[in-house]
Amino acid sequence: MNDAPIGLDAVGERTEFDSMGYVQVPADRYWGAQTQRSLVHFSIGNDRMPKAVYRAYGIVKKAAALVNGESGRLPEWKAAAIVRAADEAIAGKLDDHFPLFVWQTGSGTQSNMNVNEVLSNRAIQLLGGQLGSQKPIGPNDDVNMGQSSNDSFPTAMHIAAITILDERLIPELERLASTIERKAKSWMDVVKVGRTHLEDATPLSVGQEWSGWAAQIRAAVDEIKHARKGLYELALGGTAVGTGLNAPTGFSVKVATKIAELTGKPFITAANKFMAQGSLDAMVRASAALRGAAVALMKIANDMRWLASGPRCGLGELKLPANEPGSSIMPGKVNPTQCEAMVMISIQVIGDDTATAFAGSQGNFELNAMRPIIINNFLHSATVLADGCEKFRTYSVDGTEIDRKRIQSYLDNNLMLVTALSPVIGYQNAAHIAEDATSRGSTLRDAALSSGHVTEDQYDKIIVPAEMIGSGVAGA
Repeated sequence: MNDAPIGLDAVGERTEFDSMGYVQVPADRYWGAQTQRSLVHFSIGNDRMPKAVYRAYGIVKKAAALVNGESGRLPEWKAAAIVRAADEAIAGKLDDHFPLFVWQTGSGTQSNMNVNEVLSNRAIQLLGGQLGSQKPIGPNDDVNMGQSSNDSFPTAMHIAAITILDERLIPELERLASTIERKAKSWMDVVKVGRTHLEDATPLSVGQEWSGWAAQIRAAVDEIKHARKGLYELALGGTAVGTGLNAPTGFSVKVATKIAELTGKPFITAANKFMAQGSLDAMVRASAALRGAAVALMKIANDMRWLASGPRCGLGELKLPANEPGSSIMPGKVNPTQCEAMVMISIQVIGDDTATAFAGSQGNFELNAMRPIIINNFLHSATVLADGCEKFRTYSVDGTEIDRKRIQSYLDNNLMLVTALSPVIGYQNAAHIAEDATSRGSTLRDAALSSGHVTEDQYDKIIVPAEMIGSGVAGA
């Protein structure tokens, strides 16, 4: 087998062909006629099909070639050449040869054929043949053997989705949760004013507040892991409409097993190929789980930037790291930029999910033909969430400190401490004390003693903020 270097030094064009005729393609690229047609017909915007899809497709083609080779349907020497080419695609070495746009046929046929053509030509090159000849390795008959775009594209979608969840998003969410938990533990005994409806409420500790944020992320991770289970089911083997036409008996089980071996993930063949190909429900559920993470992260980022507002005229309970100048006109201004970025990321993910849910509802008969937008949105959401969590943790959460003096000042002036008096003197009497303190601008203690409903000794024994927050352990 010829170990020709990846990439082509040729200049100009070469002739490629498909069932519709001949097409000129760049001589320094491995793709063929159908890819070139797609570049002409679907040159829409700047949105390219994510490379992660093609790397996942490399796994699909490798697994199919191995199974077809082992069964004798594909000569071993052909299977070996396709596997070699697929390995290069999996490793990202052929990324430059996958140029297609997201906005293409909804089944993903053009991307499937892009992969078939690239692997065919690369395998031909490895075997010392002529590029564009489709001999001895054909893109349809050999690389695509036993497959259809209708079952192979959703399979590649699931592999790509699982890969980014396991390698990037889930680890970054868990690292962020661990960092927040570490900070929470160190501040569990720092009592502060609670706030509900943006108004003063009864006290809790800084640690308890932060523990709630960590719990939100942990719960979001649990939902992602739960939704991930549907992505382990693969459509491959259903071919055109789910019946498995042109695929041998047992192909779906064997190829899913092979993909599981290649990836180390528990992939299985989908129990019902008609669901797997007529819908994209598993992707929709997984996208909804990403939205859930975005909702939690937006809440945390917003809480942090509000609690850090100031430094002189805001809440100022938190002190965020000063990463860069915040204004081109106001000297010395520093802004909560990582929090703002996370809020924007969360907004984008919610938007991506809205489009994904809409696209998921557009399955018609035996095919949902909205696949490219769904996998593009999913991978985009997972990528920005993972990157955002890393930056948010590194440049904001990890270096955040608290202003104990400011926190204590707010606590000392909190009128809602009166809530602790309610069981002793009654709700109405306690309410009148808070109202009187508000109207007169006095301290809660002065208003309570002036009311005649509580003695000085009672007040000092009952109004102890540190005793109002439970044991200091979240959930106590």
